[in-house]
Amino acid sequence: MDQNDNAKARGDASTQNNQPIRFAGSQLGTQRHVCAFFHNPDEEYRVLLPFIKDGFECGDKAFHIVDPDRREEHLRRLESAGIDVTKAQRSGQFSLFDWHAAYFQHGHFDQNKPLALIEEVLNDGARQGFSLTRAVGHVEWAPEERQDLENWVEYEAKLNYILPRYKDPVI
Repeated sequence: MDQNDNAKARGDASTQNNQPIRFAGSQLGTQRHVCAFFHNPDEEYRVLLPFIKDGFECGDKAFHIVDPDRREEHLRRLESAGIDVTKAQRSGQFSLFDWHAAYFQHGHFDQNKPLALIEEVLNDGARQGFSLTRAVGHVEWAPEERQDLENWVEYEAKLNYILPRYKDPVI
């Protein structure tokens, strides 16, 4: 086995997907979990849309979690960037969840639910033949309850242990 074969066996993203993954003017390395903060939706989409569009153009799977009240706005912004959302959804390239379905169970934040969902989505993307899944999770709901905030911080920390097993970027 040569060095490239070893890298492929390990799941090295640089050999499985030759395109660099760009985000916010930088190139993502092996650590691909990014927590980004924005002042407003315009700034958020100015930063996220090039990353998202790049993924669609490379044939990557897209998985987005959004505020259910901003779902239509999110879809409009994707379409304004030239992304054929309907086609991408029909082909299985694009999945859109609202954050109630992804983050909450029984009316409060349940860190186990999104952790399991992220792993399922990343595994499914690979099984479906996508070289990468680009996940974007909006969390404007940011926990206001102290218990939920502590659970959220713990969730983010657990992601840092889970995500290195995957080559997929999660923003």
